[in-house]
Amino acid sequence: MKKLPIGISTLSSILNDDCVYVDKTALIHQLVNSGTYYFLSRPRRFGKSLLVDTLKELFEGNEPLFQGLAIHPLWDWTKKHPVIHITFNDGVHTDRAQLDTFIVGQLKKNAERLGIKLQEGLISQQFVQLIEDSVQAYSQPAVVLIDEYDKPILDQINNPARAAELRDSLKNLYSVLKGRDKLLNFVLLTGVSKFSQVSLFSGLNNLNDITLDARYSALCGYTQRELEHNFREHLAGADMPRVREWYNGYNWLGESVYNPFDILLFIDKGQQFRSYWFETATPSFLLKLLKSGRYYLPELERFKVHETQLGSFDVDKMTAEVLLFQTGYLTIHKTLQMGNQLGFELGYPNIEVKLSLNTHLLSELTPTSSHAAQVGFKIYQALADGELEALHHILNAFFASIPYQWYTNNALDQYEGYYASVFYSHMVACGAQTIAEDSTHFGRIDLTVIVENKVFIFEFKVLNSEQSDGSAMAQIKAKHYADKYRDGRELYLVGIEFSKQTRNIVGFEWEKI
Repeated sequence: MKKLPIGISTLSSILNDDCVYVDKTALIHQLVNSGTYYFLSRPRRFGKSLLVDTLKELFEGNEPLFQGLAIHPLWDWTKKHPVIHITFNDGVHTDRAQLDTFIVGQLKKNAERLGIKLQEGLISQQFVQLIEDSVQAYSQPAVVLIDEYDKPILDQINNPARAAELRDSLKNLYSVLKGRDKLLNFVLLTGVSKFSQVSLFSGLNNLNDITLDARYSALCGYTQRELEHNFREHLAGADMPRVREWYNGYNWLGESVYNPFDILLFIDKGQQFRSYWFETATPSFLLKLLKSGRYYLPELERFKVHETQLGSFDVDKMTAEVLLFQTGYLTIHKTLQMGNQLGFELGYPNIEVKLSLNTHLLSELTPTSSHAAQVGFKIYQALADGELEALHHILNAFFASIPYQWYTNNALDQYEGYYASVFYSHMVACGAQTIAEDSTHFGRIDLTVIVENKVFIFEFKVLNSEQSDGSAMAQIKAKHYADKYRDGRELYLVGIEFSKQTRNIVGFEWEKI
């Protein structure tokens, strides 16, 4: 019998007719033996569904599939638990009536598989009956696995009223799990986002959220060791440091991991560096939220939040930073002690996300008539050639191409960070290496940009005047920002001043050191 792909995400992925296995069952055994009720949040395409499928086969006692894996000698294969497996992975959920019909179908499918005949009634009543009758039929406590528990809500996230309606429908289902300890052996809910206990899991206060548990940080995804060991033949000849920069970096307080989807497509496409994961779903709602919230985009490289901010959110109380973290566009870089509270410094996990997110942000921050993509090519070439006057001309022409009406319709004339944010996104999207808020002994450089053997130190100022005052370049010199990069590379100091009145650059000073 062919082995079940035990492990995470793409264990079973076929690469040139070879099956690649990454054994995560030691972690699964630890999880099962440490508690009963669990919640796990991970971004899309990280292997949550495969984790759920693995647990299903394990609790059903399908021993041949686990031969040779870490958990095999540790598991009691004589016990066959009834497993109730509910998944919201398929389809788009449009309204409460459609969702209720879908849930009933899931319950009936489980009942048929377990040999139980469900009575007509409310969804909550049918779920209770399914649990009770399966326990009686199997003489073992039941296992409940709910995959992508939040997808119906996220399908309608840009419609808060509809999302709240679907949330209430799901609340009726999940409330059944409360107070049934004697009937349940193991419960796991997986999803992308963590909704508040009050709004969705009311009363289910024994649900152990392992999203930020260092012990299970690598439960989904590939660690560096797993990548190098299990995919060694398929990654022969690959530039491994670059692979790590492009696809590693997702962290939940433990060991960082790669997104499995990226790795498999990277191998399948002949080791081409592309944004495989990001391209599967452009986060249009998030882009609009970032724009409407007037976020200063360079801060996303080092965004500080309290622990409580990342814990959960609700459809009527959403912030971009929480959604960016929960959906995988930001990850934890550092743990901080913020007074009496624990905090985190968030940032992009890798080059793929940083490059792709900023490329798409440009489409939200600029009108289509500005031709941002073509501007990016010109910017990179100007930097590579050290042609700062050409860069000045390109940027002037770009900001001048944005019509007055577009500013007023978007209230961008009141958003001081807009100019620097657009400049920053251009630098990232053009392919340059960027370091925002670059720390030195004397302060922080607004933006350091590195292209080939050239280093550019940028300082931005937004002025209420139509005339330059030289303050940007003056700060670079006063703070001795250049000292950090006196290492033999070509070094350029660039002070840029934007005018809120003219909506363009009024000061552009540069020097080559």
